[in-house]
Amino acid sequence: MRKAIRYTIFGTKWGYFGLVGDEEGILRSCLPVAERDSVKYRLLKDLGSGEFESGLYKDLQGEISLYFEGGYVNFGRDIAVLLDGFRPFGKRVLRACRDVKYGETISYGGLATKAGRAGAGRAVGQVLARNPVPLIIPCHRVICADGRLGGFSAAGGLKLKKRLLELEKEGGFLGQKRGSR
Repeated sequence: MRKAIRYTIFGTKWGYFGLVGDEEGILRSCLPVAERDSVKYRLLKDLGSGEFESGLYKDLQGEISLYFEGGYVNFGRDIAVLLDGFRPFGKRVLRACRDVKYGETISYGGLATKAGRAGAGRAVGQVLARNPVPLIIPCHRVICADGRLGGFSAAGGLKLKKRLLELEKEGGFLGQKRGSR
């Protein structure tokens, strides 16, 4: 039985961002969109209801805001993320994806190899399409071997993926390195 669900929605330079979780960790994130209600819907879809808490994951909120201002932020593995519903391969893919650092990219095939299943690039793409916590698990950094962007199922699609990668390419202009958590 799921523990008490709590969520937060906060403004960033790019729009409203949301996080939802319980006392064990983060269940979902929602990349920035213009409408606050859209974030709430995306966060709580299939979870039922949750209790809003403005200060939930306060330090992480600050890092996310800094990221969207162009600051250098790596979201570390110490952020507890719940990967319920994923099979062992899916969990390995998502954990390996967490190791792709700010400003770096990896191919779907390269990530498959890191997850212990060389040649499974398509399967990696299917797992990443279900990534419950984009940005914290930086699936936007996974691209095709030939440099094409591939897919991106988050709100904003490939346009947002390209924008995130461009932010990181220009990245860290605030001169602050944070989050080697």
